[in-house]
Amino acid sequence: MNKQSKLLQALSHPPKYMVSLFLGLIALASLFLGNAYASTIEAETYTGLASALSYLASNPFAYLFLTLAIGYPIGRITIGGISLGATAGTLVTGILIALASSALYGITYDIPGLVEDIFLMLFMYALGMRVGPQFFSGLARGGIDFIVIGLIVVVSNFLIVFFGVKLLDLGPGYAAGIISGSYTVTAVMGVAQSAVNSGAFHLPDGMTTDMVSANMAAGYAISYVLSSIFIILLVKYLPSMFGKDPVVEAQRAEQDYSGGEDGGALPGTAGASILGFTDKQIRSYLVEHKELAGKSVNQLFKINPHAAIVRVVRGDEVIEARDNPTLQLGDIVGVLGNYSLLLNGEDKVGQEVSEPRARMIDIEVADVHVGNSEFAGKTLEALGQEIGFGIHLKSMFRAGVAIPHLPKTIVEKGDVLRLAGPAWCIEQAAKSLKAVPIIESTYTEVSFMSIALFIGFLIGHASVEISGIPFALGTSAGCMLMGILVSWLRTRNPEFGGPTSEGARAFLNDIGLSMFVAVLAAGVGPKIISSFQGTVVIWIAILGMLGALVPPFLAWIYGYYFRKMNPVVLAGACAGGRNSTPALNGIQDISRSGIAAVAYPVPYALTSAAVLILGYIAMVFS
Repeated sequence: MNKQSKLLQALSHPPKYMVSLFLGLIALASLFLGNAYASTIEAETYTGLASALSYLASNPFAYLFLTLAIGYPIGRITIGGISLGATAGTLVTGILIALASSALYGITYDIPGLVEDIFLMLFMYALGMRVGPQFFSGLARGGIDFIVIGLIVVVSNFLIVFFGVKLLDLGPGYAAGIISGSYTVTAVMGVAQSAVNSGAFHLPDGMTTDMVSANMAAGYAISYVLSSIFIILLVKYLPSMFGKDPVVEAQRAEQDYSGGEDGGALPGTAGASILGFTDKQIRSYLVEHKELAGKSVNQLFKINPHAAIVRVVRGDEVIEARDNPTLQLGDIVGVLGNYSLLLNGEDKVGQEVSEPRARMIDIEVADVHVGNSEFAGKTLEALGQEIGFGIHLKSMFRAGVAIPHLPKTIVEKGDVLRLAGPAWCIEQAAKSLKAVPIIESTYTEVSFMSIALFIGFLIGHASVEISGIPFALGTSAGCMLMGILVSWLRTRNPEFGGPTSEGARAFLNDIGLSMFVAVLAAGVGPKIISSFQGTVVIWIAILGMLGALVPPFLAWIYGYYFRKMNPVVLAGACAGGRNSTPALNGIQDISRSGIAAVAYPVPYALTSAAVLILGYIAMVFS
């Protein structure tokens, strides 16, 4: 294909992100034109670009969604095999809009902090729902390593920034500000400010509290912006930098953390009700053998429990097997069983015939919790002979882990059986087990989610003060832990809400993080200008980048070379140690898996508290 043909093909079938970017630019152009027209009354104050930016500042809704409309496609643009990703693209777009507004026209964006909090907590809950089934398995497998990784990151960040500021003689306040920005934990600024206000930090001669606060803000603003962007790129591409395919490594990790048995989607998660491939079939036969006449379908099942007659066609009448009909010569029966078994059906029943009414039966998949101790201790073979009419066992889960389901496997109380078959057969089996069959549905569990978020907020908001320093898990971490708990409970007993729609969970995940980043960009953008003063800016940028990127890289070296950890799981631990949820999202995107989040919460929770202590110390000894 020549260059001209390739160009024509590209123009006729543009990439999706180019279409999105084009639409976003049209929206921006429309905004400019519309506001240029609407602002003729106040033309002496605002014209053109100024009017458009003023409109965005007055209408945060327009700013937020325009930022997403442009940021997402920008994040997908690949240069040299590297892309920013949707999160970093949104952050950069939001900062540029806010920075242009402030620098050119003095326009700032005042978006209520509640908007940022709501979307962040929705994202954290959705993230917890995704990783919950494997979180406790991950904690058991790598808990100590996750703690060590968190300590490596937070301690090395403090050493690099604190002694770097001392070496460069940048002055009081810069160390705390750079730690806060490079770690993207704004609360460090608050703790450092309390050290100044309480007198724990003694002001040098000629300095005021406002001057120290200005130094903090400068260190924070510059290092925050740079570290927010580059930490995403570092964590996202760490496996590739060391020659590992993130998709392959993620699949290997999923297999390891699921217990090694491929049972499909875990109970309570998306995909649990997908039938998938099976050698079970329904074939139709004409009843010609006299020994079958006069016997009920239940009697025949007891004789041959590996096949079940699920429907009987008698002339114009269609009889469901749930009514336990008695067979007559000339009936046409639909028999459900293994393909290899059904090949011999003519020898046992009669001639195979084409009768859609006997074969066209919807097959459903449902998870059933074995909650009654009377079934414990039985083998699957024995249980199947009792309750297995018309169904087959696809998977078996114990404590949220898929286990082999062989005929002699012993059933324990608390096991979850994934059954497939006609709906009424599954209902009949579940009733026998004194349980309820759980399938995926379009039901939206807003009430359930709201209760979980409420409890998560209370847990995260509760704080303990030690030596004047407040310690709290954090509301976002609290919501994530509730998502983990809810999802974990469902893997053990799907009656706790059933499977969550992956479409709904993914939407909460994406819109939550994107909106959070867009609001954050609106607030940070204008502060950059006030921080650009002399060569100090260069040193802040250098220290901020070193403090943001070197610590997780050191943690990676420890996990990769010394502990031989899975690269994708290790990247998730590094993101947690750096308190960077967008970085976690980046490694999840490139690995096409949520397994990296298994390693995120432990170092995240540890460093969330540790960085506050170190930030306070950095301020006191500045």
